[in-house]
Amino acid sequence: MGIRITANHVGMTLVNMRSEIEKTERVRMKFSQEISYCVELASLAKKFLGDMDEPDKLLGIGISIPGIINQEQHLVVKSHALQIENYSLNFLEQAFSCPVCFENDANAAMLAEDINQYQDAIYLSLNNTLGGAFCIDRKLFAGQNRKAGEFGHMILVPGGRKCYCGKKGCADAYCAASALTAGRYETLEQFMEALSHGNSEAEKKWAEYLDHLAVLISNLRMAYDMDIILGGEVGGYLADHMIPLGEKVMEYNGFDCDIRYLKNCTYRKEASAVGAAKHFFYELIRNI
Repeated sequence: MGIRITANHVGMTLVNMRSEIEKTERVRMKFSQEISYCVELASLAKKFLGDMDEPDKLLGIGISIPGIINQEQHLVVKSHALQIENYSLNFLEQAFSCPVCFENDANAAMLAEDINQYQDAIYLSLNNTLGGAFCIDRKLFAGQNRKAGEFGHMILVPGGRKCYCGKKGCADAYCAASALTAGRYETLEQFMEALSHGNSEAEKKWAEYLDHLAVLISNLRMAYDMDIILGGEVGGYLADHMIPLGEKVMEYNGFDCDIRYLKNCTYRKEASAVGAAKHFFYELIRNI
């Protein structure tokens, strides 16, 4: 099972050994540092697994969190999205009666992909907050301080919109899903529906969004020269918009003759939960 924790929601996914999603559910639940949150989350998971045919075959529960995680100390070092720092994961782990592992949400989304397809790749996680991950030589690369892939907090527009991290002009403020929903739409689905119906306001916002995303993609391609996987909630929709996005990317990139390095994500929803769950598949295979 995989669980994706965000500031206001919990996504739960059950994945079989063929990496197929058996069941998924999203619940509105505001994150809290209180122990009661851990208890309630465990109760939700138990209810979610209630109709599982053979519960004794559950390998474990992987939990994805938007933040920098110290695996050895079971600690969230920092999470701007959840507004926590040096948060112990011990209570959350102890709330469950099966093995539990924790992973950064973008890293988990990268692990949801078949990393054997990519020798080197970047995963661009376009959710309500923007994250990223590196896969180098088919292995996740965390960086010296576990901060590799924080693309959302690269400055995209100097002096621009204020980001939730406190800086101005971060890529997150322009390329996260929240950049599309802010002001009028409660969900990304509502925005994309308005876009599909030719709403002029939505079309203008989408064009601006693609332009900023193209700048970010071009910068990442110039810096790392590797495949870029477009994931997250927005990434799930981009498969239908690759031509206009590609045209904008090519305007900023004079070194590539095409955009074949841009890849669409495998899982359109809850990729972080899937990737966190697949941790136990890798552990099982490693121990065979």
